[in-house]
Amino acid sequence: MEETRDLLELKNLSKFFPGVVAVDDVSFTVRSGEVHVLIGENGAGKSTLVKMIAGINPIDKGEMYLEGDHFVPDDVVDAQTHGINMVHQELSMMSNRTVAQNIFIGREPMKGGLIKSLDIKKMNEESQKMLNELGVKIDASSKTSDLSIAMQQMVELVKATSSQNKILILDEPTSSLTAPEIKSLFAIVRKLKKSGVGIIYISHRMNEMFELGDRITVMRDGKYVGTREVKNTNEEEIISMMIGRNIGTLFDRTYNECGEVLLETKELTGLRFKNVSIKVHSGEIVGMAGLVGAGRTEVAKAIFGYDPIDSGRIIKSGREIKLNGHSPRKAIDLGISYLPEDRKQEGLFLDFTISDNIIPAVLGRIFPSGIVNQKKQKEIAEEYVKKMSVATTDSGKIVGSLSGGNQQKVALAKWLLTQAEVFIFDEPTRGIDIGAKAEIYALMDELVGNGAGILMISSEMNEVCGLSDRIYAMHDGVVSGELFRGIDDFSEDNVLTIMLGSGGNHE
Repeated sequence: MEETRDLLELKNLSKFFPGVVAVDDVSFTVRSGEVHVLIGENGAGKSTLVKMIAGINPIDKGEMYLEGDHFVPDDVVDAQTHGINMVHQELSMMSNRTVAQNIFIGREPMKGGLIKSLDIKKMNEESQKMLNELGVKIDASSKTSDLSIAMQQMVELVKATSSQNKILILDEPTSSLTAPEIKSLFAIVRKLKKSGVGIIYISHRMNEMFELGDRITVMRDGKYVGTREVKNTNEEEIISMMIGRNIGTLFDRTYNECGEVLLETKELTGLRFKNVSIKVHSGEIVGMAGLVGAGRTEVAKAIFGYDPIDSGRIIKSGREIKLNGHSPRKAIDLGISYLPEDRKQEGLFLDFTISDNIIPAVLGRIFPSGIVNQKKQKEIAEEYVKKMSVATTDSGKIVGSLSGGNQQKVALAKWLLTQAEVFIFDEPTRGIDIGAKAEIYALMDELVGNGAGILMISSEMNEVCGLSDRIYAMHDGVVSGELFRGIDDFSEDNVLTIMLGSGGNHE
């Protein structure tokens, strides 16, 4: 590996949109052979900044230097030509094309003399070689539509590294990956790092920053806050820099004495799960861990009446639920709420207002006549907007215009309004910043402190281990183990071992 040097230097970069200063006078450097983590709350200006570097957004003010030479990219192609590539959080694969065609789009190898044609054999061979070198087990000739989201993410990474890279920007690259896939991605990043590539890595996951990063740069409200060497800082300092105040330990919990069993399943069997027996008591957070496809979400949807159940029993506060005709409406009436994993597709009406999104689950209860009192609806919405600290001046604002963290707060507000006893939270903090996470964790602690029970599904192992009173691990549709805080080892490695099907159980 070559000696570390400054590859990219940003000097007083600014970006203006009508009525908004998105990036305000930001300066820092990216070195060769380093993973430079860029973090900040939603709306801090991270994405706007890296899009300026990648040639997507023009630079309005300031200077950029690449290997000491002044460089302002005219567009994305210009940036790529000079060795700056970006892998976006939102995938842009051509699903009807092969993996190789996606990797070589715009620079396909040709064969022939005067009449040239696409050299498919060479393209497949070179693509397969790159995939193999990076340890990505995918057939280059396969259709991208046949790949999982995680595998498509890997192809995007290979595509970005298929040309000569000096700077590689990764925007939330692990948001759709399981724990083993994250390890594979980290291995690829470390290979690129050893080759001298400078990597700008955007993530909301603190454990990733400290495992993979060399330096961390924090942005807040479009401004540069500071840069820290990973070895010389800690989570508490970084969080304080991000949100401008000290919130203490992220997973600060008040552990309660458990009360009655609010929710119980007995040998529940349904879509992609079987014989699942779990309990949720009053006053506790029960974590449910497992790889993608383990059946966690399917269990949650079945309990909520969204998916059909083949056999088994669901018991709510000692009363068995009739499975014939079980539905989300009945679940809500019984005091069960469900925050879905995909807030955009299943949790919110993005084209509707905040007020319209908060009220639906209790519409019939608040307005039994069926006639909605707009004034009362707005009053209720404003109350919950304030309670959830949603960053908006008006509950009449369209939900789709809010940041991810604020959208999640609106989705949560809808279920808080139901005053449920059991809250099923499926990936409650996916894709949101540290500040919003801290607020949601505090809300969860408050809910169980007031006697509710929470079943939390999360792919973030530090979240499961940090918040849960008990943990159920699932593997291939069955519960592979149960862990108790204070009795069992809640380390991430131990939980992962049980998730993979080799765990134990305590009665």
